[in-house]
Amino acid sequence: MGQPEQRAEGAGPFVTKVTWPLPGGGEAVWESRTARRRGALAVRPPGGTESRRTRADADALGRLRRLNVIAAVAFVVGGGLFAAGAGFALYGSGDATELASIYFAGGLFFNTGGYVSLLQVINAPRHDTTGAGRLATRRWRWWSYEPMRVDWLGAFVLFLGTLVFAVNLLDSFLQGLSVQQVNRLIWVPDVIGCVLFLVSGHLGFVELCHGRPCVHPHSLGWWIVAVNQLGSVLFMVSALAAYTRPATGSLVNADIANWGTLTGALCFSLAGVLQLYEHP
Repeated sequence: MGQPEQRAEGAGPFVTKVTWPLPGGGEAVWESRTARRRGALAVRPPGGTESRRTRADADALGRLRRLNVIAAVAFVVGGGLFAAGAGFALYGSGDATELASIYFAGGLFFNTGGYVSLLQVINAPRHDTTGAGRLATRRWRWWSYEPMRVDWLGAFVLFLGTLVFAVNLLDSFLQGLSVQQVNRLIWVPDVIGCVLFLVSGHLGFVELCHGRPCVHPHSLGWWIVAVNQLGSVLFMVSALAAYTRPATGSLVNADIANWGTLTGALCFSLAGVLQLYEHP
């Protein structure tokens, strides 16, 4: 028996939505974000106009819930610590080492959130390639390499961005650096991390909107991606303002750098709170 004809949508090499007819009539619709966050796909019965959700098995749903809570809480706490560090810097509380310690602790939570987000993608249920209207649960994995999946690539780039930020945060403890060393060891990793966050956010929109520009004000997933991307933009503004001028040894604009970090971090915390509600 041949495979049912499938209709795929997405952008470039990335498939973010697949629609296929069911053997008994009707059709099933798999969407990347809905499957990996909600553990569900849409099934429309023969002659019906409204779809119902078919969920993965209990093991897969439990796995998704646990990973979602860990990732969301990690970003809430990490964003809160970054905001606290920026707040102390704005109002003159704490010395450089104390501020670096707060940011470093926040960075560890971002690392955790980034890796667990990748685990969510790796261990999400996949649509059954036999054409049945259901999701298949695979064995647990700690790692995979699937760069042709936009959800995997977006999560991997996010995780990589958190690791690059960790380099920036570790180097912040170094003392007696020249201006050139500060820019090379602290500022450059900061900017690279921000770029990776922006790329991850863009891939999130590609996945959610199937490669087309979209605004879905009634979609929780859309708001999570949008708020995270706003946080990434604010982090980039902060990073650019934190460049140390070689001629003067001062930042381009310390206030903008701190306010950008503060507001960007609050965006990530808010997105983490919203993520708590995007579960099976």
